[in-house]
Amino acid sequence: MKNRNRSAFITGASGAIGKAIARRLANDGFNLYLHYHSNEKIMRTLATELQNCDVEVTVLQGDFSSRADLEKITENVFELDVFIHAAGNSEYGLFTDLSDKKLQCLYDIHVGAPLYFIRAFLPKLRRSSHPRILFISSIWGEVGAAMEVAYSTMKGAQIAFVKALSKEVAGNGITVNALTPGAVDTAMLAQFSEQEKQEFIQEIPLLRLGNPKDVANAAAFLVRDESGYITGQILGVNGGWHM
Repeated sequence: MKNRNRSAFITGASGAIGKAIARRLANDGFNLYLHYHSNEKIMRTLATELQNCDVEVTVLQGDFSSRADLEKITENVFELDVFIHAAGNSEYGLFTDLSDKKLQCLYDIHVGAPLYFIRAFLPKLRRSSHPRILFISSIWGEVGAAMEVAYSTMKGAQIAFVKALSKEVAGNGITVNALTPGAVDTAMLAQFSEQEKQEFIQEIPLLRLGNPKDVANAAAFLVRDESGYITGQILGVNGGWHM
């Protein structure tokens, strides 16, 4: 199914999951606005690659702790049908050791920036024939994780926001959903040893780590025109790790 003339904005498009979603949506025919923070080389390479899919690609740099950067990004997004928040980072350690700066950074990336963007973009989304909002949240937002307390809290806030906003904008035909990946083989797992990763795998019924394409395929499903009756839902992409 092609989606010519539809536009999607993806935050964190230079990360593993963001890149996978961008590639999948480009193949599906979406014109793309791709946000990145600091990985300019990766972003430029990706943009060049995606232009081979015969879609328009606009690259937008921004620091989510900067209100000026948030405003600059919103001013450069014109027509919009799909908003996907894939940006994210984690802080592993005891909650009592977490600095104010790192706590604020987690809030800005996972809660502050996406709420700012969505509030700004809602008028554009209301003009779309098939408007979609999608968060890439986390299994830890559902069940919580020791040593990642603040991260779990921010991801839980995303889930609460999805459920509430989905009710508020349903009358405009806007769907709002979240994916909650489990253990996905990205840079976030790099802090764990191979033995620790194998221990994760033994707890997952499908007996493997997820990969970014697994998340991208689920994202592509939820932004399709045919998914217009699915809203306020939290879809686990976790190999059966949590049900």
